[in-house]
Amino acid sequence: MKKSITVVISILFLLGLMACQFSPNLDFLKTKTPQPSTVVVATPNALPVYSGGNIGINDSVLSDIFDRVNPGVVSIFISSDKGQASGSGFVYDTAGHIITNYHVVEGANYIEVDFPSGQKAEATVLATDLDSDIAVITVNMPADQLVPLPLGDSDALKVGQLVVAIGNPFSTFSSTMTMGIVSAKGRILDSIRTDADQNSFTAGDIIQTDATINPGNSGGPLLNLNGEVIGINRAIQTTGTTSDGSPVNSGIGFAVSINIVKKVLPTLLLGEKYDYPYIGIASSPYDFTLAEYRALGISQTSGCYITSVTAGGPAEQAGLRGGTRSTEIPNLSAGGDLIIAVDDKVVISYGDLISYVFTHKSPGDQITLTIIRDGKQMEVPLTLGKRP
Repeated sequence: MKKSITVVISILFLLGLMACQFSPNLDFLKTKTPQPSTVVVATPNALPVYSGGNIGINDSVLSDIFDRVNPGVVSIFISSDKGQASGSGFVYDTAGHIITNYHVVEGANYIEVDFPSGQKAEATVLATDLDSDIAVITVNMPADQLVPLPLGDSDALKVGQLVVAIGNPFSTFSSTMTMGIVSAKGRILDSIRTDADQNSFTAGDIIQTDATINPGNSGGPLLNLNGEVIGINRAIQTTGTTSDGSPVNSGIGFAVSINIVKKVLPTLLLGEKYDYPYIGIASSPYDFTLAEYRALGISQTSGCYITSVTAGGPAEQAGLRGGTRSTEIPNLSAGGDLIIAVDDKVVISYGDLISYVFTHKSPGDQITLTIIRDGKQMEVPLTLGKRP
């Protein structure tokens, strides 16, 4: 299999690049040399129900969101064998569970959580999910001092919808709020977890936003205008850095969708490992060009083209095919199936397939793939396996 056009996935595919190498300029948002914050905020106010449109939004609406949500957003400072670092997180419940990114607390020997009220607490890691970069940490605090944030529905998001981010950028500016829009849905990133060959799995159903997020925002909430968490800020793609080499925002930010988080959380709260569904195929994370589709002999110019199938995996057992015939384009083989729908839902790209299976299916579930093979459309039932 050629890495220039394929990505091996678990639920779907394994990325051939390591997590920090998804793009030369893709950076996680954990910062070094933390300085604790002591910001104090006002008493939260009730918010009006937000209908989803952007008309009529004013500064009082945004202020109300901040007043309501900020008490539940925390700054996280860690010490590890590699030094000190910081990130963000948010309160999930009054039992002291806090949600953040795995890479924020990775390797931590000591974790401190700072609240906007000025309260500070030590934390311990309960469970982690490297596949989607999620961690649950716990603090021992009275329930009446914890402000859980409500979780929204990321499937209901629309591109262009206003969103806000609150977090602790650059480890010194806690309780920072920024605003932007949903730039795209269904993106993919490298997972932190790798297989035996050190190939990264795929993290799917990623929200892209232009809300300003920077190192230190990682693990903090991305919110709709109802003050509901619809994503966990995870990474940025950038070409700019500060004087000390830290990446800076360039309008391309990525957040783990909250529907992925809601799927994983019940297992993590038990301190257990969540198992992702697995198809066992390889495809490209990028759209094919018209020339590439022509070289493949495919007239339809959208879908998820299967470059190879994993031996013994669910896809091979279902009879799916990968490319086997060389073409005039290097590293591009013809003869593979083109997935154009899953359970009657249109698949425009690789990310569509990942997002659907990640958020709606589990190992052991059956899906129906609509494919084009040798110019003919057909349906293929497939039973999802467990990500190895």
